[in-house]
Amino acid sequence: GALLAAPPNKGVASSAPTQISPIDGRSQGSPLRIIITDSIFSMDGDIAPLPEIMALAKKYDCLVYVDEAHGTGVFGKSGKGVVEHFGIDPKNHRLIQMGTLGKALGSFGAYIAGSKDLIDFLINKARTFIFSTSLPPAVLAASKAAIELIEKDPSHREKLWENVRYFSRVGAQFIAPTGMMNHAPTSPILPIIIGDAKKTMEVAQQLFEHGIWATGIRPPTVPEGTSRIRLTIMASHTKEHLDRCLEAINKLFNK
Repeated sequence: GALLAAPPNKGVASSAPTQISPIDGRSQGSPLRIIITDSIFSMDGDIAPLPEIMALAKKYDCLVYVDEAHGTGVFGKSGKGVVEHFGIDPKNHRLIQMGTLGKALGSFGAYIAGSKDLIDFLINKARTFIFSTSLPPAVLAASKAAIELIEKDPSHREKLWENVRYFSRVGAQFIAPTGMMNHAPTSPILPIIIGDAKKTMEVAQQLFEHGIWATGIRPPTVPEGTSRIRLTIMASHTKEHLDRCLEAINKLFNK
């Protein structure tokens, strides 16, 4: 959408939201300024500092567009994402939430949550929406059921975080000391930073041969020198699954 609109834009590091301030100087006089951020950054698994971003949005009179693709169903007391996790009012007039009906919800499609004026505008003006085909009723029913399950039954979310804590605790014994993995992850996305792209893909293949599907990520998806194995923990993983993965990683990194 930003590329289609072709506005002046500037990217900033996810860990340094205060760098957003120069945008204001470049966009003085613009009728609309938007800060766009993931809630969970998909390659590092770190969480966006949304309270600080919302404060900057108020200071510079911006909207905040939050992509909850990796937050929906995972964060918040009722699974509504990182916005709920931080206690930010979802009806804040500056806030636009986007998310997927895939990933945690296990369905297909996506959503936008915002003011009625925003939704009416998008329905009538968003070309990529207007010229797309509606989702099938069965998909919508599955999405609705998944949302209801996430809101009413926290057991899946609790199991997910139990698995994340277990994997990171055991993995800390032989992965974290190498500096390749954060021993205190903030999300179910756990990258193992290897650095060299060729070696990363070799490790991914070796893990696959051990029955572990762990994606190798290399440039241009991530910066040069930061190629990684991207692990994603799931609620459906059993302790046996996690131990098998940890054992395979231990063998590869401690030959």
